[in-house]
Amino acid sequence: MYAHDGLADVSTVGTSLVHDIKSAGISPSAASWDFLTLALAVNAADHAVERNASSDGWTRTIDLEVALYEPDPFRQLVVEIQQALRFLTGDFWRLTLIEGGYPPPRPRQRTVHDADCVSLLSGGLDSLIGALDLTAQGRAPIFVSHIAKGDSETQRWYAQRLGGAERHLQWNQNIWLKPQRDGEGSTRGRSIVFFAFAALAADNLSSTTTGAPVDVFVPENGLISLNVPLNAGRVGSLSTKTTHPVFMQRLQALWTALDIPAVLRLPYAALTKGEMMAACLDQASLTNFAGQSTSCGRYSVFGLKHCGRCVPCLVRRSAFLRAGMTDTTATYVFPDLSAARPERGPNDVAAVAAAVLKVEQSGIRAMTAGQFAFAAPARRAEFEGVVERGLSELGALLRLHNVL
Repeated sequence: MYAHDGLADVSTVGTSLVHDIKSAGISPSAASWDFLTLALAVNAADHAVERNASSDGWTRTIDLEVALYEPDPFRQLVVEIQQALRFLTGDFWRLTLIEGGYPPPRPRQRTVHDADCVSLLSGGLDSLIGALDLTAQGRAPIFVSHIAKGDSETQRWYAQRLGGAERHLQWNQNIWLKPQRDGEGSTRGRSIVFFAFAALAADNLSSTTTGAPVDVFVPENGLISLNVPLNAGRVGSLSTKTTHPVFMQRLQALWTALDIPAVLRLPYAALTKGEMMAACLDQASLTNFAGQSTSCGRYSVFGLKHCGRCVPCLVRRSAFLRAGMTDTTATYVFPDLSAARPERGPNDVAAVAAAVLKVEQSGIRAMTAGQFAFAAPARRAEFEGVVERGLSELGALLRLHNVL
């Protein structure tokens, strides 16, 4: 996809996906297949173009040419696609969509899943709760997983324990950069591939059953989805926007315009992680499985262990505390938060502590003012509530560790 001076310097992405999708018996429409092609190209560019070369050390202007099988519907939406990517990654995108893309794979035998919806299964605690709740409600989701280092076995294990092994699609985008290097680490665009996998699953399910749009469940707690900046240094795209309501709205609008039969559902948008755990419909399974889930933002950095001190780890630990459930996570590299000061990088414990105190002393509006201007007044109040309660959960954790 990104070529230099010879075949040895050609970088690749998604090299196994055509085979894997055919092997799974998935026969995507041109629209969902081209959306996946675009998503892979976007994420590859996001990974390949390093931010430190930008004038401000962060914001990039990315010119990307993508060959699609049927580009015309996407060309008509190019402005909307660029705006969605601008919000997701914080960069300026200039897309050129040309003909010549790889055709949608056609399996010898198409799989007809005994399913009624799609649910993202990342291996994290939220996606576990989402899977447990759907199963308890009598739903039969196709579980869609985006393989990440250290999570693939957990994803399979959850799907098997929930009786969904035959409904589990687990795919990898396989980015390989040449010359070989780590690439840009922020990778704000990675999530769009996960959603593209879900769109493919929903498309196949719709066309092999009733033809109606398929619910795609995105199990993410409201505090992480909104990801309100903890301080002035984390504004804009410095805080991830993976499942932020604005991006979800823009993604849904694109799917609708492209006739991709998938409807995004975020059932936990107004709940904290602790509230999700407390309200889970299968408490016995949650107690047994929760410790095996992965939450850490630096999981691979610490040898596939939870660091215990990044924001996702702090939210995880506070959720166990809020739910009154023993935290059975095998290891936290930094179990004592009062001593968890990083040698380098952001001090998340200090940032969370400052945010908690700010809200306690000045009220939630001191934290969220202007953050929810996109939402209707009633929805704004709902978002403020989930952020306030989420920070309260974090405050309880920090006080337990004598940080506050």
